[in-house]
Amino acid sequence: MPAVARTSVCAAILAGGIVLASCPAAWADIVPGGDGGGSETQVDGGKAGGGISATAGAVVFDRSNNGAGQTAGPVAAASNWTPPACYYAPKYTPEQLQKTLEPIWQAESTGYQWDAEQRDRYENGKPYKDFNKDKAGEGYWWDSYVTQGREGDPGALDCEADIFWVDTNDDPPADIPQAITPEILAQLAYAEIRVPTTEVDLAPANATKVNLPTWAWLDAAKFKRVSVTASVPLLGVQATTTAEPVSVKIDPGTADAQTYPASGVCELAGDRIGEPYAKGKAEQTPPCGVKYLRSSGNGSYQLRATVTWKIHWTGTGVDNEQTLPDGEFGGDQDVIVQEIQAVNR
Repeated sequence: MPAVARTSVCAAILAGGIVLASCPAAWADIVPGGDGGGSETQVDGGKAGGGISATAGAVVFDRSNNGAGQTAGPVAAASNWTPPACYYAPKYTPEQLQKTLEPIWQAESTGYQWDAEQRDRYENGKPYKDFNKDKAGEGYWWDSYVTQGREGDPGALDCEADIFWVDTNDDPPADIPQAITPEILAQLAYAEIRVPTTEVDLAPANATKVNLPTWAWLDAAKFKRVSVTASVPLLGVQATTTAEPVSVKIDPGTADAQTYPASGVCELAGDRIGEPYAKGKAEQTPPCGVKYLRSSGNGSYQLRATVTWKIHWTGTGVDNEQTLPDGEFGGDQDVIVQEIQAVNR
């Protein structure tokens, strides 16, 4: 399907017979009236400094409470779960759909049979007549979108339903599971979550010794909860997905090491994970840390600290928090391990 001219949400809604007092600039590319034929993703809006808001197809993302900075990155689900690679949402007014489809039919590049079936479906009353122009302002034509960053994903091909009509305030057809809902918005917001990379505080800080417990801790204030809100203004639905740190897993970077606790997983307690080293604790076992059993020689070990983020959401029509799969994001840091030097007297 060839691309069509991008239309702002203001123009699209006016074409549908609804007048809005104002249209925020960040919504400038919300469709109906998208830039293509049902499989593209549009991204626009305020993107400076990580972006407060952005549009992707019919969805608007508010990132004002998201993590930011050059080291921030997306959380990866601890399971095999991923947010949907495609979804359905409002895309065209009746007039816009006509302007999209008629040039295709006139070009006769898709074959007589397909063109005839499409004309019957949208123009000749089987089941829609004249692109539903008599219902302008009473609903929208819905089509598929590909989630930002998932264009090459096989799942992006799962949304194969023909363009369909949904009246304002009606639910989309039950047999189309990818039709946008608050839950799907929450999943799309999950993909937009950004959290800081992980570097734990260590004591000793610069270099540790073989068989000497090294204390590790993480100030949870540096890893405060973050959230992203996804909405479809045309439908008046939204969902906010929140991520908050719950633990950090220490991987020493070598099998010649012992972690504290033995699992290597240090749980959040109050406002921190682990405990800072303090004078007088040299003989104590750290609640979170590592003991290296072999020196790193002339190099260093790559200690990896991976924070697990508990993720949940709430949204339109949802009273209580709903869970989503935990997410993980980690970072590496160099740890130099030296032999203890014996002193001969």
